[in-house]
Amino acid sequence: MEDASLGVEHDIMFGDIKTVSIPKYAVINTSKGLITVELYNEGSPEVVKEFIDSSKKGRFKGRLFNRVIKNFVIQAGDVDRPGTTEDWTSRGKHYNHLDTSLKHEAFMLGTSKAKQDGSRFHLFITTAPIADLNEKISVFGRVVKGEEVVQEIEEVDTDEHYRPKTPIEIIGLTLKQKI
Repeated sequence: MEDASLGVEHDIMFGDIKTVSIPKYAVINTSKGLITVELYNEGSPEVVKEFIDSSKKGRFKGRLFNRVIKNFVIQAGDVDRPGTTEDWTSRGKHYNHLDTSLKHEAFMLGTSKAKQDGSRFHLFITTAPIADLNEKISVFGRVVKGEEVVQEIEEVDTDEHYRPKTPIEIIGLTLKQKI
């Protein structure tokens, strides 16, 4: 059943009346198309819980992808606090040796490890393997559908501060048990 007011889909388990509490997937509806991510609750349960809570409160609706750095990361979040990504651009992305463990692959979903309140939850989707972000980003998911949408966002024209010249919006976000 779907709660249209929150954009949250609840799956009812067959033969069981209770609602499953932790969704396995999030579908991010952007102005460029849909991005489906698998959530990694086992590896980052606190971050996934905060992401789910923020999603249920509608905090991502209307958010813009406010940083787009080719061959690095796309970021949606609080426009008034842009420093997180800019701090990373001057150092880590120039390293030659990249760790290729799952955590550092392209199309990983994460958020800043810096303390933030729920209204300032930043979403980062890597577009290349980035080893140095391990200390700065908590990975809590992986894009499983919509890689072409991530790549389309990555290719937009940006200004000198990596801000897209044309706004790219998160229209909504739906949490699901199955895709």
